[in-house]
Amino acid sequence: MKQATLCLLVKDDKILLAMKKRGFGVGKWNGVGGKVEFGEKIIDAAIREAKEEIGVDVKNIEKYGFFDFKFADKPMWNQGVTLFVAKEWVGEPAESEEMMPKWFSHNEIPYQEMWPDDAHWMPHVLQGKKVEASFVFGEDDKILDHDLKVLEG
Repeated sequence: MKQATLCLLVKDDKILLAMKKRGFGVGKWNGVGGKVEFGEKIIDAAIREAKEEIGVDVKNIEKYGFFDFKFADKPMWNQGVTLFVAKEWVGEPAESEEMMPKWFSHNEIPYQEMWPDDAHWMPHVLQGKKVEASFVFGEDDKILDHDLKVLEG
């Protein structure tokens, strides 16, 4: 199974999401992240992806969870995703060829324009809790099955 990262930048009551402009997840708001390269540590992949996708150097990122994503009709998309949260970074988030970042208040998160699993776990993470989850997606990215464990922060 492919390994990938997802990193959320948070400050005060805001979260930085980015509109995916191409590739996997195009047209959806998401955190920054991507595939772990051969021989690369997962945390290093998260740091690299934040720099590549929105031009920031994340500092003191913390692991907040792990997701097992399976796609019933597209098994080549199956992936294990490690979730990180960054509360410190250097640089201002900027648009790249792949992502267009935007800050959202916690009560304005556009869940209807995101992967459907986000509405299940993201509110817990924004409350400082860690999560472990598995999701099975079917056609049109509908959730067929899921299991979510919320851990204390």
